[in-house]
Amino acid sequence: MKKILLLLFTAILIGCNTAVPAPEVVNTNGEPEGPHTSVEWKIWAYSTAAPSFIAANCSVVDVDGTVLREGTNGWTAMAANPRGMADPENGWKDPHEAMPMVGDGPAMQWAMAYMGGKTPEMDTDGWAWMLHGDMGEDNRKHLVIDEEGVAKAKADGEWIESGAHLMLLPKDPASLEGQTTNFNTGAPYVMFKGTGYDHLMIPVEGYYDYQEPKL
Repeated sequence: MKKILLLLFTAILIGCNTAVPAPEVVNTNGEPEGPHTSVEWKIWAYSTAAPSFIAANCSVVDVDGTVLREGTNGWTAMAANPRGMADPENGWKDPHEAMPMVGDGPAMQWAMAYMGGKTPEMDTDGWAWMLHGDMGEDNRKHLVIDEEGVAKAKADGEWIESGAHLMLLPKDPASLEGQTTNFNTGAPYVMFKGTGYDHLMIPVEGYYDYQEPKL
């Protein structure tokens, strides 16, 4: 009996001193390991443009219209950078370059009209999250992406590279009348005023991560 107990005690000691493999390192922000061209990475990058309680169950659509994940909550995530990828072979550099937005039904109607150069027509206002921000906009005019236009916007003090924000996309742009277009105060402001694509930008924590406000 003593011999059996001794052998058991020895086995326990050996077990306690056996090296246990370290757990796989996981990015603290939940970013999947692997290439940025993978479905898993795109779903993470696009959906996390919204708070987790929306991101968890939203639909995710790729730039070519492929549905990467079917959702259940009426929200849709997609990349919204009109410039496209700087390196298509390796995918988006990071979520900020992808400029993903997560919008409700009316917001997606607004976005489709915007990208098609048509006047948005919705039954109600739309809401869209962009917690990864965007690569920069001329606050006065949409789709300014050429070097000359960007340089002029910067010279005029009208260029803003946004961090995290929420957008109100109105059914009627006139409803935003009286709101400021000043993006330097941290308060909500109107982007693209008078273009038909007027919308309210609502900065949240991290909005000025890419560009300091000029106070």
